[in-house]
Amino acid sequence: MLRRASRTLSRTLSLVLWRTLALAALLLGLVGIFVPGLPTVPFLLVAAWAGGRGWPSLERWLLEHPKHGPAIRRWRDHRAVPRSAKWAATATMTLSTAVIALSPAPLSVKVGVPALMLAVGTWLWLRPER
Repeated sequence: MLRRASRTLSRTLSLVLWRTLALAALLLGLVGIFVPGLPTVPFLLVAAWAGGRGWPSLERWLLEHPKHGPAIRRWRDHRAVPRSAKWAATATMTLSTAVIALSPAPLSVKVGVPALMLAVGTWLWLRPER
């Protein structure tokens, strides 16, 4: 009996954590609609992934969403990123590098952050587009 209660509690806690992650990612994606430079789709990808583990109806809603559903399905099915998204990410990272270079940030930040963005940009451009 105690083992069953423990399993039930564990399952409930797991669902709460997956749903919390899905909701937090969804809210960040919503903020990304209004805040320039904050991406929307990556947060929706996380929301759909977490929703698939603890909130199937949210996952289904995201996959069927008329605007963002195709991007989520494209990523899930092919790990594909549209060229327009690659260019937008590259432009944002380039602008961020310029801002960091002109800032009073320590040299380690001025070198490390752009190096990390270069690695991310390289990975991004190696993803298929369709």
